[in-house]
Amino acid sequence: MGGRGERGSFPRGLPHACAIGELSDPPGALTGALLALKLRLRRQRLLMRAVRKRRQLSVVTDRTAQINPSDVLCFLCLRNEAHRLPHFLRHHRALGVRHFLAVDNASTDGSADLLADQPDVSLWRTPASYKASRFGMDWLTWLQMRHGHGHWCLTLDADELLVYPYWQTRPLPALTGWLEAQGHDSFGALTLDIYPEGPVSQGQVGPEDDPIRHLSWFDAGNYQVQVQPRMRNLWVQGGARARAFFAADPRRAPTLNKTPLVRWHWRNAYVNSTHALLPPRLNQVYAIDGGELTSGILLHTKFLPGITDRSAEEKARGQHFGDASQYAAYYDRLTADPVLHCAASTRYTGWRQLEALGLMSRGGWI
Repeated sequence: MGGRGERGSFPRGLPHACAIGELSDPPGALTGALLALKLRLRRQRLLMRAVRKRRQLSVVTDRTAQINPSDVLCFLCLRNEAHRLPHFLRHHRALGVRHFLAVDNASTDGSADLLADQPDVSLWRTPASYKASRFGMDWLTWLQMRHGHGHWCLTLDADELLVYPYWQTRPLPALTGWLEAQGHDSFGALTLDIYPEGPVSQGQVGPEDDPIRHLSWFDAGNYQVQVQPRMRNLWVQGGARARAFFAADPRRAPTLNKTPLVRWHWRNAYVNSTHALLPPRLNQVYAIDGGELTSGILLHTKFLPGITDRSAEEKARGQHFGDASQYAAYYDRLTADPVLHCAASTRYTGWRQLEALGLMSRGGWI
């Protein structure tokens, strides 16, 4: 592995599937009680933001009275995802999600109606700015405060499908039971960009279709990783988007590590999407003792047909990045209908393949 505290290349393994040495804070960094105080105050500010932003949400249908104490919950914020939602719901229901709590950000494609008709979905709607709500996290934090406390909560985007060791035969309660037995309240996953063999606009994928049958390729290597010293969260970059869109400046590539599954407490708060959260102990989803921790994969289905038109729309809206102008070339490349497949691409065959490549781990779960 790379040096301690330095960027390193991990073509066949990532820290949440491997061991990482204990890191030292860089010179001049805040340490000990002062750092803990600053992070606690930051968490309190995030929670207060969520309380204020609750006024932006209006209830479409509230079925939260159906939630049982042991239920695994899924939280998501979306806009115009009607094409993905049927399979997204089916996949995560099969994993063991018992209730979905969704925020619809002014969809125009029928997403809200589709969700409102589902018996296991509670739905809120808002026309407010996605960007000004910390990319939806303020809204979800409020719902997690109200309804997530004491539950294992899965926080996802609509273009993400969670897989983990034995996922076809062991539901989420089996995974969360294993995590609890190991003393863990959080579970890490790598976002894996999957893509078609030809141009991203080609093909036909219906709302009920499994997108993995179309998006069957991924990058097995070319990942960079480091540990952020303040909150000890991972920072992983690389994969297909880094290779295809950010080769000239890889530090601008999207962050791939996430902590999507957490045993929630009302005082928890995500800091940056689901890449990091507070309190910081929840970010330690990688091993530091020479062993391995159980980890998963978020199969990222972004590159379905229709991505070219959607990219042009999102560039115009400017709601998905802190400085949207920096990503203008990224959207232009997507609008130009690129081919992401290359000679080094790997065909996806299942979770055991991903474990063998070091992209996820059973971590002793047998």
